[in-house]
Amino acid sequence: MTDAAEAQASLEADLKDEIIRMYEEVADNPDGEFHFFHCRDAAERFGYDPRWLDEAPAGSVSSFAGVGNPHERSDLKEGETVLDLGSGAGLDAIISSWRVGPTGKVMGVDLNPAMCRKAKAHAAATGTTMECHEGRMEDIPIPDAAVDVVISNGVLNLSFRKRRVIE
Repeated sequence: MTDAAEAQASLEADLKDEIIRMYEEVADNPDGEFHFFHCRDAAERFGYDPRWLDEAPAGSVSSFAGVGNPHERSDLKEGETVLDLGSGAGLDAIISSWRVGPTGKVMGVDLNPAMCRKAKAHAAATGTTMECHEGRMEDIPIPDAAVDVVISNGVLNLSFRKRRVIE
């Protein structure tokens, strides 16, 4: 491995550790101060339906740390399979589950195993289910043809290999 490749790998590893730490902090301490919008206030700013926020588990709403609203344009339909990249504490996955109904399926991928556990617990609290796979968006641990729709709420900005993510 060249010096440049080693430096890149080291930087990516440091970033991965910081991403895990920061977003776990949002989930564990949503009243904390962060350099980005989070919690219900952020979701409302981005146009989330207040009824969704009222019906979702408080922990999924208070841990929200997105940069937009993927549901404004996702046009999800009953029975579709949705992949939520960077599913975090599960708010977008839960909303997707409501929209695709009992014949649909929602899967999440998150770098942080603690967030996958939270997302699954939050989904179960609403009577919905989701699969959540620990993994990197650059190497999605799900077969390519297994989903109809991919949503994401800003996690692409955290990748050093954006082209790899969208390939």
